[in-house]
Amino acid sequence: MDILKYIWSFLAGGALCVIAQILIDKTRLTPARILVSYVVAGVILGAIGIYGPFAEFVGAGATTPLTGFGYNISKGVREAVDEKGLLGALTGGLKAAAGGTTAALCFGYIAAIFAKGKGQK
Repeated sequence: MDILKYIWSFLAGGALCVIAQILIDKTRLTPARILVSYVVAGVILGAIGIYGPFAEFVGAGATTPLTGFGYNISKGVREAVDEKGLLGALTGGLKAAAGGTTAALCFGYIAAIFAKGKGQK
């Protein structure tokens, strides 16, 4: 195993989390706006070709956070546009993100079955 790959992955993912935590602590931005900003940053960096080499180098440290989700969307749109033309701009992001979104929904539903919810006050 290449332990250096794990170290780079940990450092990259940790750095992204540290940046988000600093934004939460030092600005008036809400966590939701920071999360959306991370997705948009991933889309933009993926579209201009910066995030792909970064994600390949650090692996899951870059693909697991929300910036990786945005990158995945931009990559899916680019591939779909190459295959289907303008229609791919509408369908590519959905197709690229479908697996992760489906898994999140299914696991969230399973967790909800076993967890006891709190009543509204």
